[in-house]
Amino acid sequence: MASPKLGNREEPVGPSNAKLEDAARAYSADRYQDALRILRKLVAQSPNSAAVRELLGLTYYRLGRWPLAVRELQAHHELSGSYDQFPVIADSYRAMRRYADAETTWEELRQASPSAEVVAEGRLVAAGSLADQGDLRGAVKLLEGSLRHSRPKISHLRQWYALADLYERAGELPRARDLFTQIAAVDPDAYDVKQRLGALG
Repeated sequence: MASPKLGNREEPVGPSNAKLEDAARAYSADRYQDALRILRKLVAQSPNSAAVRELLGLTYYRLGRWPLAVRELQAHHELSGSYDQFPVIADSYRAMRRYADAETTWEELRQASPSAEVVAEGRLVAAGSLADQGDLRGAVKLLEGSLRHSRPKISHLRQWYALADLYERAGELPRARDLFTQIAAVDPDAYDVKQRLGALG
């Protein structure tokens, strides 16, 4: 699953904006049905609000309603020009097994290159999509570039973890063990690396 983040919402303060904040709080508290109830009303009132379409799309994504998530997040992109939610769009296509659409979304994101963090998230989704289709070698190749970073950020650790998992699935256990060890050296509490290392022996 992608790691969706809300963008910056710079819209006029007013009743609808207060409702949007209510929806954002519900979303942040994992109360997705409450967020959805508010957002459905807001989108009917303000269909051209990029912030409303973004949060509605992310809410649908969290609820596993992939086609609706794609519809709303594509609308957000068209209204705002932002590529921030392209990893979520790609992951929604991946969930629907629409792998060609996921690949097209990743290529558009890669070429736009909006920020290192967003591209890293998109790369994770693209690698997962390849792995889903049985192309472990292609998935590994896509993520191995992240190993060049000697001072990894959180986005790099996420890629390292996914790569270590792919190494293990491909039967390359020494490489998986080494990479899980590197992750643990940076952040001993990251994900479940202690358990993964224990299982690898």
